[in-house]
Amino acid sequence: MTVGGDPTARAVERIGPAEPDVTAAAADLMAGLATTPWGQVSPSVYETGRLVALAPWLAGHARRLDFLVAAQRPDGGWGGPDGYAVVPTLSATDALLAELRRSGGGHARTDLARAADRGLAALSLLADELDDRAIPDMPAADLIAAALVESIDRSLAAPVPGVAGGGRPRTPRGLDGAGRLAAVRAMLGAGTAPPEKLLHALEAVGGDARGVPAARPGPTGIVGASPAATAAWLGEKAPDPEDPARRFLETVVEQYGGPVPCGLPITVFERAWVISTLVRAGIDVTVPPTVLSSLRQALNPAGTPAGEGLPADADTTAGALYALGLLGLPFRLDGLEPYRREEHFCTWQGEDGFSVSTNAHVLEAFGQYLVRHPDSPPRITEVVPGLAALLLDHQRDDGSWHDRWHASPYYATACCALALGRFGGGRGRPAVRRAVRWLLTTQRADGSWGRWEGTPEETAYAMQVLLLVGPGDGACQAAGARGYAYLARSASSGEDGPALWHDKDLYRPAAIVRAAVLAAVRLARLESGVMVRAGDDAPIGR
Repeated sequence: MTVGGDPTARAVERIGPAEPDVTAAAADLMAGLATTPWGQVSPSVYETGRLVALAPWLAGHARRLDFLVAAQRPDGGWGGPDGYAVVPTLSATDALLAELRRSGGGHARTDLARAADRGLAALSLLADELDDRAIPDMPAADLIAAALVESIDRSLAAPVPGVAGGGRPRTPRGLDGAGRLAAVRAMLGAGTAPPEKLLHALEAVGGDARGVPAARPGPTGIVGASPAATAAWLGEKAPDPEDPARRFLETVVEQYGGPVPCGLPITVFERAWVISTLVRAGIDVTVPPTVLSSLRQALNPAGTPAGEGLPADADTTAGALYALGLLGLPFRLDGLEPYRREEHFCTWQGEDGFSVSTNAHVLEAFGQYLVRHPDSPPRITEVVPGLAALLLDHQRDDGSWHDRWHASPYYATACCALALGRFGGGRGRPAVRRAVRWLLTTQRADGSWGRWEGTPEETAYAMQVLLLVGPGDGACQAAGARGYAYLARSASSGEDGPALWHDKDLYRPAAIVRAAVLAAVRLARLESGVMVRAGDDAPIGR
C-alpha cells in the first residue's frame, strides 16, 4: 500500500544530486502516517485464511479465496522458505477445506479442491523435512499449528468433494503445542483471563473464543490487534451491522480489498520507526501534529503498545522515546522500568525468549536521554554500558546478530551496530568493525544484501551501518555506491520486496521499509562527502 504513489521509487529513480526528491519523498511518507493511522502492512496468507474459515459472512470473501489460490507456491505451499511455510500453509489449506465443506455455490470449486490437495501434500513434505532448528520463533506458532492440524483432521474425517486427501497432516517437530492449547482453552472455559499477549492469537482456540469476556473489543472494535482474533470473538454467524467489531473488520477489508494483514493497528510502532530512521539519517522532516501527539499520548509508566489491542512492550516504548529524543523533545524513561531485568530488558511481561533488537532500541533510548541529561543518577547511566556489553555478548562469530522479530540478520545487525556505534563507546567500536567486515563480505554481485536473495530492505540496513557507523574508508564508500545503484535499479522495477518481519506470519511494514530505503539513499547521496560520525552530538547532514 502506498500513499500518493511510491515515494521510494521517486527518491531513487535517477542517479545524481537529487536531495530534494528524498526530502519530498520523506514528506509524502510522513503525510501517509497521518492519513493511514492504523499502519501500512502487507496482507497475510495466514490471517486471510483464518477469515475465510471463521467469517464467511464478511464482505470480500470471494476475493480472499482468490488471494489464497493466487498466492500458492509451485510446490503447493504458502508463505516464506523453509519453516516459514508451515503456519500459512496450514491456514490456507484449512480455509480451503472449510470452504469446500460448505454447501452451496461453487466458487471455482475445482480450483479450490486442487489447491487444497496440493496444500496437504506440501504439509506432508514439511513435516518430514523440518526439524526443530528450522522452525522460526514466531508468536503463538505452537498454538496455531496444533489448532490447525486439529481442524484439518476434522475436515478430513469425512470425504471432501474433489479432495483426494493423501493422508492427515502432522505437526512438525518443534511446534507441538497441543498441551498448551488445551490449557488455554481450559483457562477461557473457567472464565480466567489469559495473558494479554495471547489475545493476538485468540483465533487459535476456534469456537471457544466466541464472546469471551476477557477479550472484549477495544474502543474501535479490535480484539488483539488482529482481524482473525476479532473474527473468532464474533463467531461464524454474521453479527449486527452496527457491531463495532464487525465495523472494524469491514474497514480493514475495505482498506485492503479483501485479504487482511496479521497485525493491525501498528500505529505507534510504525510512527516511531519511521521518524527515528529518517531523522537519524539527517533527512529534514516535519512531523504532522497528530502523529507527534499520538506518540506523546501513548507513553505512560506501564510502557507503550504498538497499537490498540496489543500489550505494552519495551521495543515500541524505546522506539517512541528515541524518536522524541531525536526530534529534540523532552521525554522520561519510566515507561521502560517495568521491563528491566537483572541483565537485560524483556520485550513484554512474561516473554519467552530474548530479543537483541529490543535491547538495542532500549540502549538508544537511554543513550539519547543521557545526551541531554549527562548528570543522571547511576540507575540510568549504568544501563548504557550494561546493554552495550549484552549486545557484544550476543554478536556472532562472523560479526552479525540474529533476532526473534525479523527473518533477516541484516535487520538485527543494523539495530545492534547502529546502537553500539552511537552509544557503545570504546567497547562498541571493535564490534562495529566486525559487523562492517561481515557486511562487506556478504554483499552480492549486484550490489544488494539479503538472506535468501537481495532485497531493497536488507540492502538499506547494510548501507546505513556502512555509512553511519562504518570507518568511512574507501571500502565502505564503494560498497555503499554499489548498494545505491542496486536501489536505483530495484525502484524502477516497482518490486515491493518480500515480507521479512515476524508476526504470526511474515509481514512487511511498508512505511518502515520505505523509511529505511530513503535513509540509505540520503546517506549515499550526501554531496559534500562529509558526514558527522556516530558519537558526535550533531545530527548527520551537510
